[in-house]
Amino acid sequence: MEPPAGSASARSLLKRALTGDQYIVIEDASGRSDVAFCRVVPARWLTAGVKVPAFVVLIDFADFRQIVGDDEARAAFNVGWGMLHELDHVVSDSKDSDDQGLLGECEIHINAMRRELGLPLRADYFYTESSLKADPNFNTNLVRLPFEQFDPTRLRVRRYWIVWDAAVVGGLSTVNQTAAVRAVRTPHN
Repeated sequence: MEPPAGSASARSLLKRALTGDQYIVIEDASGRSDVAFCRVVPARWLTAGVKVPAFVVLIDFADFRQIVGDDEARAAFNVGWGMLHELDHVVSDSKDSDDQGLLGECEIHINAMRRELGLPLRADYFYTESSLKADPNFNTNLVRLPFEQFDPTRLRVRRYWIVWDAAVVGGLSTVNQTAAVRAVRTPHN
């Protein structure tokens, strides 16, 4: 029997998210300036007495459309990978890095999934300014994020990049926000 395709680690994470003791809501956060790609926030129940932990995964789909770069890196950084990253925070209580040059526990888990699929691995949690220069007549702040993969034919590590305009994508606010979970969600403005 042929083994199932895909990442066993990703399947395990998804199974734990579906069968765990927490409630996870996915919300379209496209265009929000306080969400860069994806973000998870704790939720509170509006119904008194509910004790199940709840979280809201905010996904800014518009941000992912801003990414340019190497195809290999883009395959390793998209909405699906963002969602898995946020689920790992909830399910594994994993942390992101606080230091440049370090991945953090969460990205180490996600890189294991990328490795299982033969994709480049994220080399840093934080983006850096890009050496690419944009038109000075426009307010752009190009940044880049590195991914690496060993090339056995050349016996060296290849570096791939994704690039985006940080002025368009936005960033995370420093305010700790809590989302409210309702039995029936209504669209936000």
